[in-house]
Amino acid sequence: MPKAKKVIGWGLVGLIALPLIGWLALPWPVAYRWTDPAMTGVMRYRMDEASAAGETLEIQQLWVPLSQISPQMVRAVIASEDGRFRDHSGIDWEALGEELRYRGKPPFSWRDADDRSALLAAGRYYMDHRDQVKGRSTITQQLAKNLYFSPARSLPRKGAELFVARRIERFLSKDRILEIYLNTVELGPGLFGVEAAAQKYFKVPASKLTRFQAASLAGTLPHPLTSNPGYRPSQMAWRRDLIIARLSGGGTDLSAIPEMPEELLLPSLEPAAPDPSGGEPPVPAPDGAEPQPADGSAAPPLDEPAPEPTVPDSL
Repeated sequence: MPKAKKVIGWGLVGLIALPLIGWLALPWPVAYRWTDPAMTGVMRYRMDEASAAGETLEIQQLWVPLSQISPQMVRAVIASEDGRFRDHSGIDWEALGEELRYRGKPPFSWRDADDRSALLAAGRYYMDHRDQVKGRSTITQQLAKNLYFSPARSLPRKGAELFVARRIERFLSKDRILEIYLNTVELGPGLFGVEAAAQKYFKVPASKLTRFQAASLAGTLPHPLTSNPGYRPSQMAWRRDLIIARLSGGGTDLSAIPEMPEELLLPSLEPAAPDPSGGEPPVPAPDGAEPQPADGSAAPPLDEPAPEPTVPDSL
């Protein structure tokens, strides 16, 4: 009997100690109050990917302080990724509820039968649509992933990301979070940070980005390797236009712009009407992309539209 009690006692100690050890072992971002990260988890992940393929990946990154990043870029990324960035503490429970179709009324209470029922319904929705649920990560959660983890999706990583995001909010100011995020976010193959991206895609420093250019970079964020200003821009352009609409006071009322349209419009299969001038009709292009001339010549570049009215800083 004493031996059984001893085993039970050690078992209880283990149940308490193991989660505590795991919590303590998660990254603590205190040093980033004063120092800039030299290498991030996502950078290492991409380099390992390239190495496994027998290739070498050159990291392109140019660090600049937040004061040298266009306010248009700051507003565009908040409008795109995390509309309540200034109000939450690392996790936007309201946005998560939107994604899981939670129908309860805030604040949540375990004593409220309707709230419990809504929570169960949200859990069932997740189980039935787990491949479609995106997580609606805040900028802080994305920074936690970028710094310490990888783009690979898993529930353990997501749980760790939540804890680290709360730590980031505890130890870093909102402006410092934005500064690190905008300098480490992936915006193309081997391309990290808005300064390097602005110079590569638009030939300007991040401080000179226009609203159109800033929205283009923000529109690149969900899939920087498959759609960016320099490669297959259709999906990026679709998000860019929604971001510009939001900055102008319109568009979706969700906390973040969707990653892609629910239904992509396909080119019409009907034969094109003949050109009255006798030339060949243009070749249909994916939604958001420039049409390709039938003679095979290069399509015109995606130009920035004429200047639009100035957006108030309050947006």
